[in-house]
Amino acid sequence: MSRSYSSEGIVLTSKSYGEADRILVLYTKDHGRTSLIAKGVRRLKSRKRRHLEVFSHVKFQAAHGKSLDIITEAEIINSFHELRKNLKKVSVAYYFMEVIGRTTRDGERNNQLYEHLLRNLRRLQKTKKLKELRRNYAIKSLEILGFWPRNKKINDPDQLIEELLERKLSSIRVGKKLQK
Repeated sequence: MSRSYSSEGIVLTSKSYGEADRILVLYTKDHGRTSLIAKGVRRLKSRKRRHLEVFSHVKFQAAHGKSLDIITEAEIINSFHELRKNLKKVSVAYYFMEVIGRTTRDGERNNQLYEHLLRNLRRLQKTKKLKELRRNYAIKSLEILGFWPRNKKINDPDQLIEELLERKLSSIRVGKKLQK
C-alpha cells in the first residue's frame, strides 16, 4: 500500500489542535468524508494556511499517519471568495457543510453527493434565492443518501435531517434567521 495519496475535496470543518496544527474534515472525491491533520498550518508563515479554509475546494496530497492522515500539500481550486463577502451566503454554506458532515461516515465515498455539494456551492455564489437553494439542497441530499424517495414532497427537510441525526443542526438557527 502506498504511503501517500492525493485527491480533491471540500473542507467541511476545521478545529485547532495543539499550538500550530488543525484537524480538518474534508468531503473528498475519492475517499468520502475523511479527517486529516494539517501540521503547522496555524503558523503565520504557513503556505497551506489560506488553502485550508472551511468550504474551500482544494486539491491535496496526504500521507498515512498513526491515527490521522497528514496533509503534506494543498492547492486551492476554488476558495468561493465571492460568497465569503455575504453573511447570508456564508450561513448557507455552513449549513451545506454541516448537513454533509453529519449525515455521512468516514470513508464512505459518494461521487453524486460530492458533485451535489460542489454544484450548490457554485450556485450559492450567483443566486439571490438563498432560501430556495438551501431547501432544494437539503431535499436532494436526503434523496442521494437514500433517506427520502426521489420526487416525493417533503414539508420540512430540516426536521427530517434532525430526526435522522437525533440532534439539532447548529447552522439552522443562523440560516433561518437570515433567510426570512
